[in-house]
Amino acid sequence: MLTTVKLVFDTFGANVFVPIILFFIALILKVKTQKAFLSALYAGVGLTGFTLLLNSYTPIISKVIKKMVSDTGVNLPVFDIGWQGASLVAYSTQAGMIFLVVAFILQTVLFLVRWTDVFQPSDLWNNYSYMVWGSMCYYVTKNMWLSLLLMCLLNMYSLLLSDSIAQRWSTYYGYPRTTIIALHNLEPAIFGILMDPIWNKLHINKIKLSPEYLQEKLGFLGEPISLGFFLGFLLGILGNFKHLGELASWGQITQVAIATSAIMAIFPKIAGIFAQAFAPLSQAASRSIRKSNKGKAANQPEGKKPRLWFLGVNDAVGFGETATLITGILLIPIMVVLAILLPGNKVLPVIDLLAIPYWIEGLIALSNGNMVKTMINAVIWFSLGLYMCTATAPLFTHIASSGIGVAIPTAALMVTSFNILGKPFFGLIFYAFLSQNIFWIGLTIILYFVLWAAFQKNKEKFRAYLERAAAKNATAATDG
Repeated sequence: MLTTVKLVFDTFGANVFVPIILFFIALILKVKTQKAFLSALYAGVGLTGFTLLLNSYTPIISKVIKKMVSDTGVNLPVFDIGWQGASLVAYSTQAGMIFLVVAFILQTVLFLVRWTDVFQPSDLWNNYSYMVWGSMCYYVTKNMWLSLLLMCLLNMYSLLLSDSIAQRWSTYYGYPRTTIIALHNLEPAIFGILMDPIWNKLHINKIKLSPEYLQEKLGFLGEPISLGFFLGFLLGILGNFKHLGELASWGQITQVAIATSAIMAIFPKIAGIFAQAFAPLSQAASRSIRKSNKGKAANQPEGKKPRLWFLGVNDAVGFGETATLITGILLIPIMVVLAILLPGNKVLPVIDLLAIPYWIEGLIALSNGNMVKTMINAVIWFSLGLYMCTATAPLFTHIASSGIGVAIPTAALMVTSFNILGKPFFGLIFYAFLSQNIFWIGLTIILYFVLWAAFQKNKEKFRAYLERAAAKNATAATDG
Protein backbone atom coordinates (compact mmCIF):
# COMPACT_ATOMS: atom_id res chain seq x y z
CA MET A 1 0.00 0.00 0.00
CA LEU A 2 2.83 2.38 0.91
CA THR A 3 4.49 1.76 -2.46
CA THR A 4 1.18 2.43 -4.22
CA VAL A 5 0.67 5.73 -2.37
CA LYS A 6 4.17 6.86 -3.34
CA LEU A 7 3.65 5.74 -6.94
CA VAL A 8 0.39 7.69 -7.27
CA PHE A 9 1.92 10.86 -5.85
CA ASP A 10 5.09 10.55 -7.95
CA THR A 11 2.97 9.99 -11.06
CA PHE A 12 0.72 13.02 -10.69
CA GLY A 13 2.75 15.36 -8.47
CA ALA A 14 1.82 18.68 -6.87
CA ASN A 15 0.88 20.27 -10.21
CA VAL A 16 -2.14 17.94 -10.33
CA PHE A 17 -2.84 17.34 -6.63
CA VAL A 18 -3.09 21.02 -5.66
CA PRO A 19 -5.64 21.90 -8.39
CA ILE A 20 -7.81 18.89 -7.46
CA ILE A 21 -7.78 19.82 -3.78
CA LEU A 22 -8.43 23.47 -4.63
CA PHE A 23 -11.41 22.51 -6.82
CA PHE A 24 -13.14 20.58 -4.05
CA ILE A 25 -12.38 23.24 -1.44
CA ALA A 26 -13.92 25.86 -3.74
CA LEU A 27 -17.07 23.76 -4.11
CA ILE A 28 -17.29 23.36 -0.33
CA LEU A 29 -17.12 27.15 -0.02
CA LYS A 30 -20.07 27.33 -2.47
CA VAL A 31 -18.07 28.75 -5.35
CA LYS A 32 -19.80 28.13 -8.68
CA THR A 33 -18.54 25.03 -10.51
CA GLN A 34 -17.28 27.06 -13.48
CA LYS A 35 -15.26 29.40 -11.24
CA ALA A 36 -14.02 26.47 -9.14
CA PHE A 37 -12.77 24.72 -12.28
CA LEU A 38 -10.99 27.84 -13.57
CA SER A 39 -9.51 28.42 -10.13
CA ALA A 40 -8.08 24.90 -10.11
CA LEU A 41 -6.81 25.30 -13.65
CA TYR A 42 -5.05 28.58 -12.84
CA ALA A 43 -3.34 26.83 -9.92
CA GLY A 44 -2.17 23.98 -12.13
CA VAL A 45 -0.94 26.34 -14.85
CA GLY A 46 0.85 28.53 -12.31
CA LEU A 47 2.57 25.62 -10.58
CA THR A 48 3.59 24.14 -13.92
CA GLY A 49 4.96 27.52 -14.98
CA PHE A 50 7.03 27.76 -11.80
CA THR A 51 8.33 24.23 -12.36
CA LEU A 52 9.30 24.80 -15.99
CA LEU A 53 10.99 28.11 -15.17
CA LEU A 54 13.01 26.81 -12.22
CA ASN A 55 13.91 23.56 -13.99
CA SER A 56 15.41 25.62 -16.80
CA TYR A 57 17.21 28.01 -14.46
CA THR A 58 18.66 25.43 -12.07
CA PRO A 59 21.09 23.68 -14.49
CA ILE A 60 22.47 27.03 -15.66
CA ILE A 61 23.24 28.45 -12.24
CA SER A 62 24.21 25.17 -10.56
CA LYS A 63 27.20 24.77 -12.89
CA VAL A 64 28.54 28.14 -11.78
CA ILE A 65 28.00 27.32 -8.11
CA LYS A 66 29.86 24.00 -8.41
CA LYS A 67 32.72 25.73 -10.20
CA MET A 68 32.86 28.46 -7.55
CA VAL A 69 33.02 25.84 -4.77
CA SER A 70 35.63 23.71 -6.54
CA ASP A 71 37.84 26.74 -7.24
CA THR A 72 38.16 27.41 -3.52
CA GLY A 73 40.50 24.41 -3.34
CA VAL A 74 39.09 23.42 0.05
CA ASN A 75 38.34 19.74 0.65
CA LEU A 76 35.94 19.51 3.58
CA PRO A 77 35.02 15.88 4.39
CA VAL A 78 31.20 16.28 4.31
CA PHE A 79 29.72 16.89 0.86
CA ASP A 80 26.28 18.46 0.37
CA ILE A 81 24.29 16.19 -1.98
CA GLY A 82 21.24 18.46 -1.89
CA TRP A 83 17.60 18.11 -0.98
CA GLN A 84 17.08 15.90 -4.02
CA GLY A 85 19.42 13.29 -2.56
CA ALA A 86 17.82 13.64 0.87
CA SER A 87 14.35 13.07 -0.58
CA LEU A 88 15.58 9.89 -2.28
CA VAL A 89 16.87 8.68 1.09
CA ALA A 90 13.60 9.59 2.85
CA TYR A 91 11.37 7.79 0.36
CA SER A 92 13.57 4.70 0.44
CA THR A 93 13.34 3.94 4.17
CA GLN A 94 10.71 1.92 6.00
CA ALA A 95 10.15 4.60 8.64
CA GLY A 96 9.77 7.25 5.97
CA MET A 97 7.20 5.36 3.93
CA ILE A 98 5.10 4.52 6.99
CA PHE A 99 5.03 8.19 7.97
CA LEU A 100 3.84 9.19 4.49
CA VAL A 101 0.45 7.64 5.29
CA VAL A 102 0.49 8.76 8.94
CA ALA A 103 1.27 12.32 7.85
CA PHE A 104 -1.70 12.55 5.49
CA ILE A 105 -4.09 11.40 8.23
CA LEU A 106 -2.49 13.60 10.91
CA GLN A 107 -2.42 16.75 8.80
CA THR A 108 -6.01 16.31 7.59
CA VAL A 109 -7.39 15.63 11.08
CA LEU A 110 -5.54 18.58 12.64
CA PHE A 111 -7.06 20.89 10.05
CA LEU A 112 -10.59 19.49 10.31
CA VAL A 113 -10.68 19.77 14.11
CA ARG A 114 -9.30 23.35 13.86
CA TRP A 115 -6.08 22.49 15.67
CA THR A 116 -4.41 24.46 12.88
CA ASP A 117 -5.66 26.88 10.23
CA VAL A 118 -3.25 25.48 7.64
CA PHE A 119 -4.28 22.73 5.23
CA GLN A 120 -1.00 20.91 4.68
CA PRO A 121 -1.89 17.79 2.61
CA SER A 122 -1.90 19.93 -0.55
CA ASP A 123 1.90 19.63 -0.57
CA LEU A 124 2.48 15.99 0.41
CA TRP A 125 5.85 15.82 -1.33
CA ASN A 126 7.63 17.95 1.25
CA ASN A 127 6.93 15.41 3.99
CA TYR A 128 10.32 13.94 3.18
CA SER A 129 11.88 16.46 5.54
CA TYR A 130 10.25 14.80 8.56
CA MET A 131 11.03 11.39 7.10
CA VAL A 132 14.79 12.02 7.02
CA TRP A 133 14.92 12.89 10.73
CA GLY A 134 12.67 9.94 11.62
CA SER A 135 14.72 7.51 9.56
CA MET A 136 17.93 8.54 11.33
CA CYS A 137 16.19 8.14 14.68
CA TYR A 138 15.01 4.65 13.74
CA TYR A 139 18.50 3.67 12.57
CA VAL A 140 19.93 4.48 16.02
CA THR A 141 17.08 3.45 18.34
CA LYS A 142 15.44 0.65 16.31
CA ASN A 143 12.20 1.94 17.84
CA MET A 144 9.57 2.61 15.17
CA TRP A 145 7.05 4.13 17.60
CA LEU A 146 9.62 6.59 18.90
CA SER A 147 10.60 7.52 15.36
CA LEU A 148 6.97 8.06 14.34
CA LEU A 149 6.40 10.19 17.43
CA LEU A 150 9.42 12.31 16.48
CA MET A 151 8.14 12.82 12.93
CA CYS A 152 4.63 13.68 14.17
CA LEU A 153 6.01 16.18 16.70
CA LEU A 154 8.23 17.83 14.09
CA ASN A 155 5.21 18.03 11.81
CA MET A 156 3.15 19.71 14.53
CA TYR A 157 5.93 22.18 15.32
CA SER A 158 6.26 23.14 11.64
CA LEU A 159 2.48 23.48 11.33
CA LEU A 160 2.45 25.82 14.33
CA LEU A 161 5.19 27.94 12.76
CA SER A 162 3.43 27.90 9.40
CA ASP A 163 0.18 28.95 11.06
CA SER A 164 1.89 31.81 12.91
CA ILE A 165 3.45 33.41 9.80
CA ALA A 166 0.72 32.42 7.32
CA GLN A 167 -1.00 35.79 7.12
CA ARG A 168 2.30 37.68 6.87
CA TRP A 169 3.62 35.36 4.13
CA SER A 170 0.32 35.53 2.24
CA THR A 171 0.24 39.33 2.46
CA TYR A 172 3.84 39.87 1.39
CA TYR A 173 3.90 37.43 -1.53
CA GLY A 174 0.42 38.37 -2.70
CA TYR A 175 -1.20 34.93 -2.72
CA PRO A 176 -4.51 35.14 -0.82
CA ARG A 177 -5.09 32.47 1.84
CA THR A 178 -1.90 30.53 1.12
CA THR A 179 1.28 29.83 3.03
CA ILE A 180 4.40 27.67 2.93
CA ILE A 181 4.49 24.49 5.01
CA ALA A 182 7.82 22.74 4.31
CA LEU A 183 9.69 22.07 7.57
CA HIS A 184 13.11 22.76 6.06
CA ASN A 185 12.13 26.13 4.62
CA LEU A 186 10.05 27.32 7.57
CA GLU A 187 12.56 26.96 10.38
CA PRO A 188 14.65 30.15 9.81
CA ALA A 189 11.49 32.16 10.55
CA ILE A 190 11.87 31.15 14.22
CA PHE A 191 15.11 33.11 14.41
CA GLY A 192 13.61 36.00 12.47
CA ILE A 193 10.71 36.37 14.91
CA LEU A 194 12.95 36.21 17.98
CA MET A 195 15.62 38.59 16.68
CA ASP A 196 13.40 41.23 15.09
CA PRO A 197 13.07 43.46 18.20
CA ILE A 198 16.84 43.29 18.73
CA TRP A 199 17.63 44.33 15.15
CA ASN A 200 15.14 47.18 15.47
CA LYS A 201 16.90 48.40 18.62
CA LEU A 202 20.07 48.53 16.52
CA HIS A 203 18.11 50.44 13.82
CA ILE A 204 18.77 47.81 11.16
CA ASN A 205 15.12 48.13 10.16
CA LYS A 206 15.94 51.71 9.10
CA ILE A 207 18.51 50.64 6.54
CA LYS A 208 17.03 51.25 3.11
CA LEU A 209 18.01 48.31 0.96
CA SER A 210 15.16 46.71 -0.92
CA PRO A 211 14.13 46.27 -4.56
CA GLU A 212 11.81 49.29 -4.23
CA TYR A 213 14.58 51.47 -2.85
CA LEU A 214 17.07 50.37 -5.50
CA GLN A 215 14.56 51.06 -8.23
CA GLU A 216 13.85 54.51 -6.80
CA LYS A 217 17.55 55.41 -6.57
CA LEU A 218 18.96 53.70 -9.66
CA GLY A 219 16.19 54.29 -12.14
CA PHE A 220 16.13 51.72 -14.95
CA LEU A 221 19.22 50.05 -13.45
CA GLY A 222 17.15 49.33 -10.36
CA GLU A 223 14.40 47.57 -12.30
CA PRO A 224 14.10 43.86 -11.36
CA ILE A 225 15.14 42.80 -14.87
CA SER A 226 18.32 44.95 -14.65
CA LEU A 227 19.09 43.86 -11.08
CA GLY A 228 18.73 40.25 -12.19
CA PHE A 229 21.20 40.79 -15.00
CA PHE A 230 23.87 42.42 -12.82
CA LEU A 231 23.36 39.92 -10.00
CA GLY A 232 23.71 36.99 -12.40
CA PHE A 233 26.75 38.64 -13.95
CA LEU A 234 28.37 38.99 -10.53
CA LEU A 235 27.67 35.35 -9.68
CA GLY A 236 29.09 34.29 -13.02
CA ILE A 237 32.27 36.27 -12.36
CA LEU A 238 32.67 34.66 -8.93
CA GLY A 239 32.19 31.22 -10.44
CA ASN A 240 34.72 31.81 -13.20
CA PHE A 241 37.21 34.01 -11.34
CA LYS A 242 40.17 31.77 -12.19
CA HIS A 243 39.15 31.40 -15.83
CA LEU A 244 38.35 34.94 -16.95
CA GLY A 245 40.86 34.63 -19.80
CA GLU A 246 38.79 31.87 -21.42
CA LEU A 247 36.04 32.61 -23.93
CA ALA A 248 33.90 29.75 -22.59
CA SER A 249 33.87 31.38 -19.16
CA TRP A 250 32.45 34.60 -20.53
CA GLY A 251 29.83 32.59 -22.38
CA GLN A 252 28.76 31.05 -19.08
CA ILE A 253 28.88 34.41 -17.27
CA THR A 254 26.57 36.08 -19.77
CA GLN A 255 24.23 33.05 -19.82
CA VAL A 256 23.82 33.23 -16.05
CA ALA A 257 23.25 36.99 -16.26
CA ILE A 258 20.50 36.68 -18.87
CA ALA A 259 18.93 33.65 -17.14
CA THR A 260 18.72 35.49 -13.81
CA SER A 261 17.29 38.52 -15.56
CA ALA A 262 14.70 36.24 -17.19
CA ILE A 263 13.68 34.87 -13.79
CA MET A 264 13.13 38.41 -12.51
CA ALA A 265 11.05 39.33 -15.56
CA ILE A 266 8.99 36.17 -16.08
CA PHE A 267 8.40 35.01 -12.50
CA PRO A 268 5.99 37.85 -11.54
CA LYS A 269 3.84 37.08 -14.59
CA ILE A 270 3.51 33.42 -13.60
CA ALA A 271 2.89 34.52 -10.01
CA GLY A 272 0.00 36.64 -11.25
CA ILE A 273 -1.58 33.61 -12.93
CA PHE A 274 -1.14 31.51 -9.79
CA ALA A 275 -2.65 34.25 -7.60
CA GLN A 276 -5.82 34.24 -9.73
CA ALA A 277 -6.49 30.72 -8.51
CA PHE A 278 -7.20 31.94 -4.99
CA ALA A 279 -9.38 34.96 -5.77
CA PRO A 280 -12.68 32.96 -5.73
CA LEU A 281 -11.73 31.40 -2.38
CA SER A 282 -10.94 34.77 -0.89
CA GLN A 283 -14.19 36.25 -2.19
CA ALA A 284 -16.21 33.31 -0.83
CA ALA A 285 -14.62 33.70 2.59
CA SER A 286 -15.32 37.44 2.55
CA ARG A 287 -18.98 36.79 1.77
CA SER A 288 -19.13 34.41 4.71
CA ILE A 289 -17.69 37.07 7.03
CA ARG A 290 -20.13 39.72 5.76
CA LYS A 291 -23.08 37.39 6.36
CA SER A 292 -21.81 36.71 9.84
CA ASN A 293 -21.53 40.44 10.57
CA LYS A 294 -25.06 41.05 9.27
CA GLY A 295 -26.29 38.31 11.54
CA LYS A 296 -24.71 40.01 14.53
CA ALA A 297 -26.23 43.35 13.57
CA ALA A 298 -29.68 41.79 13.43
CA ASN A 299 -29.14 40.11 16.80
CA GLN A 300 -29.23 36.73 15.17
CA PRO A 301 -27.36 33.77 16.66
CA GLU A 302 -23.71 34.10 15.83
CA GLY A 303 -22.99 30.45 15.24
CA LYS A 304 -19.39 29.56 14.58
CA LYS A 305 -16.94 32.34 13.91
CA PRO A 306 -15.91 32.49 10.22
CA ARG A 307 -12.62 30.70 9.83
CA LEU A 308 -9.49 32.25 8.40
CA TRP A 309 -7.60 29.33 6.90
CA PHE A 310 -4.64 28.92 4.57
CA LEU A 311 -3.78 26.41 1.86
CA GLY A 312 -0.26 25.03 2.04
CA VAL A 313 1.66 25.59 -1.20
CA ASN A 314 5.09 24.68 -2.45
CA ASP A 315 7.84 27.21 -1.71
CA ALA A 316 8.56 27.51 -5.43
CA VAL A 317 5.77 30.10 -5.66
CA GLY A 318 7.95 32.60 -3.80
CA PHE A 319 11.41 31.70 -5.15
CA GLY A 320 11.60 34.38 -7.82
CA GLU A 321 10.15 37.30 -5.86
CA THR A 322 12.67 40.10 -6.35
CA ALA A 323 13.93 40.62 -2.77
CA THR A 324 13.91 36.87 -2.15
CA LEU A 325 15.97 35.96 -5.19
CA ILE A 326 18.44 38.86 -4.87
CA THR A 327 19.11 38.13 -1.19
CA GLY A 328 19.29 34.38 -1.81
CA ILE A 329 21.86 34.70 -4.59
CA LEU A 330 23.99 37.14 -2.57
CA LEU A 331 24.04 34.60 0.27
CA ILE A 332 25.50 31.86 -1.96
CA PRO A 333 29.14 33.09 -2.02
CA ILE A 334 28.83 34.29 1.59
CA MET A 335 27.93 30.79 2.82
CA VAL A 336 30.78 29.23 0.85
CA VAL A 337 33.26 31.59 2.52
CA LEU A 338 31.75 30.97 5.96
CA ALA A 339 31.91 27.19 5.46
CA ILE A 340 35.65 27.55 4.88
CA LEU A 341 36.26 29.92 7.80
CA LEU A 342 34.01 28.56 10.55
CA PRO A 343 36.08 26.56 13.06
CA GLY A 344 34.89 22.98 13.49
CA ASN A 345 32.69 22.98 10.40
CA LYS A 346 33.21 19.95 8.14
CA VAL A 347 30.51 20.63 5.55
CA LEU A 348 31.12 21.87 2.03
CA PRO A 349 27.77 23.32 0.85
CA VAL A 350 27.26 22.79 -2.87
CA ILE A 351 23.99 21.48 -4.29
CA ASP A 352 21.66 23.11 -1.76
CA LEU A 353 23.15 26.58 -2.21
CA LEU A 354 20.69 27.21 -5.02
CA ALA A 355 17.84 26.44 -2.59
CA ILE A 356 18.70 29.37 -0.30
CA PRO A 357 15.92 31.60 -1.75
CA TYR A 358 13.43 28.97 -0.55
CA TRP A 359 14.80 29.06 3.01
CA ILE A 360 14.57 32.81 3.41
CA GLU A 361 10.97 33.31 2.29
CA GLY A 362 9.78 33.46 5.90
CA LEU A 363 12.55 35.91 6.81
CA ILE A 364 11.80 38.12 3.82
CA ALA A 365 8.07 38.18 4.59
CA LEU A 366 8.63 38.93 8.28
CA SER A 367 10.96 41.84 7.46
CA ASN A 368 8.70 43.07 4.64
CA GLY A 369 11.49 42.71 2.10
CA ASN A 370 14.29 44.17 4.24
CA MET A 371 17.27 42.48 2.61
CA VAL A 372 19.86 43.61 5.18
CA LYS A 373 17.93 42.21 8.12
CA THR A 374 17.28 39.00 6.19
CA MET A 375 20.95 38.55 5.33
CA ILE A 376 22.05 39.03 8.93
CA ASN A 377 19.46 36.53 10.18
CA ALA A 378 20.40 34.06 7.47
CA VAL A 379 24.16 34.27 8.02
CA ILE A 380 23.82 33.55 11.74
CA TRP A 381 21.17 30.82 11.47
CA PHE A 382 22.67 29.08 8.43
CA SER A 383 26.09 29.05 10.09
CA LEU A 384 24.55 27.18 13.03
CA GLY A 385 22.97 24.93 10.41
CA LEU A 386 26.40 23.98 9.09
CA TYR A 387 27.31 22.71 12.55
CA MET A 388 24.10 20.67 12.73
CA CYS A 389 24.95 19.14 9.34
CA THR A 390 28.43 18.33 10.65
CA ALA A 391 26.96 16.60 13.71
CA THR A 392 24.39 14.52 11.82
CA ALA A 393 26.55 13.65 8.80
CA PRO A 394 27.69 10.20 10.10
CA LEU A 395 24.09 9.03 10.64
CA PHE A 396 22.82 10.41 7.34
CA THR A 397 25.77 8.96 5.43
CA HIS A 398 25.12 5.49 6.80
CA ILE A 399 21.44 5.57 5.77
CA ALA A 400 22.23 7.09 2.38
CA SER A 401 24.89 4.53 1.51
CA SER A 402 23.34 1.33 2.91
CA GLY A 403 20.91 -0.24 0.54
CA ILE A 404 19.66 3.01 -0.99
CA GLY A 405 22.37 3.62 -3.53
CA VAL A 406 23.25 7.28 -2.99
CA ALA A 407 26.76 7.66 -4.34
CA ILE A 408 29.32 9.40 -2.16
CA PRO A 409 31.36 11.83 -4.29
CA THR A 410 35.08 11.27 -4.71
CA ALA A 411 37.20 12.85 -1.94
CA ALA A 412 34.16 13.07 0.37
CA LEU A 413 34.07 10.90 3.48
CA MET A 414 30.46 11.69 4.37
CA VAL A 415 27.38 13.32 2.83
CA THR A 416 24.61 15.62 4.04
CA SER A 417 21.88 17.95 2.82
CA PHE A 418 22.47 21.53 3.91
CA ASN A 419 18.83 22.38 3.25
CA ILE A 420 17.25 19.45 5.13
CA LEU A 421 19.67 18.82 8.00
CA GLY A 422 20.98 22.35 8.59
CA LYS A 423 18.16 23.06 11.05
CA PRO A 424 19.43 24.01 14.54
CA PHE A 425 16.09 24.06 16.38
CA PHE A 426 14.57 20.91 14.90
CA GLY A 427 17.96 19.21 15.17
CA LEU A 428 17.85 19.73 18.94
CA ILE A 429 14.45 18.04 19.08
CA PHE A 430 15.90 15.16 17.07
CA TYR A 431 18.75 14.74 19.55
CA ALA A 432 16.30 14.79 22.46
CA PHE A 433 14.57 11.77 20.91
CA LEU A 434 17.87 10.17 20.02
CA SER A 435 18.83 10.21 23.70
CA GLN A 436 15.71 8.12 24.48
CA ASN A 437 15.61 10.08 27.72
CA ILE A 438 12.01 10.57 28.91
CA PHE A 439 12.83 13.95 30.46
CA TRP A 440 14.25 15.50 27.28
CA ILE A 441 11.59 13.97 25.05
CA GLY A 442 8.86 15.11 27.44
CA LEU A 443 10.34 18.61 27.50
CA THR A 444 10.08 18.94 23.70
CA ILE A 445 6.46 17.77 23.81
CA ILE A 446 5.51 20.08 26.68
CA LEU A 447 7.18 23.03 24.95
CA TYR A 448 5.07 22.41 21.87
CA PHE A 449 1.79 22.37 23.78
CA VAL A 450 2.75 25.52 25.71
CA LEU A 451 3.58 27.35 22.48
CA TRP A 452 0.46 26.04 20.74
CA ALA A 453 -1.82 27.10 23.63
CA ALA A 454 -0.20 30.55 23.78
CA PHE A 455 -0.65 31.01 20.03
CA GLN A 456 -4.26 29.86 20.02
CA LYS A 457 -5.10 32.25 22.86
CA ASN A 458 -3.38 35.21 21.19
CA LYS A 459 -3.62 34.25 17.51
CA GLU A 460 -5.09 37.49 16.19
CA LYS A 461 -2.85 39.62 18.40
CA PHE A 462 0.26 37.76 17.27
CA ARG A 463 -0.59 38.06 13.59
CA ALA A 464 -1.31 41.76 14.10
CA TYR A 465 2.05 42.10 15.86
CA LEU A 466 3.86 40.58 12.87
CA GLU A 467 2.08 43.02 10.55
CA ARG A 468 3.11 45.98 12.72
CA ALA A 469 6.68 44.69 12.94
CA ALA A 470 6.85 44.32 9.16
CA ALA A 471 5.54 47.85 8.66
CA LYS A 472 8.44 49.26 10.71
CA ASN A 473 10.98 48.21 8.08
CA ALA A 474 12.22 50.83 5.63
CA THR A 475 11.56 49.42 2.20
CA ALA A 476 11.37 52.45 -0.07
CA ALA A 477 13.39 55.57 -0.68
CA THR A 478 10.68 57.73 0.86
CA ASP A 479 10.53 55.75 4.12
CA GLY A 480 11.77 57.39 7.30
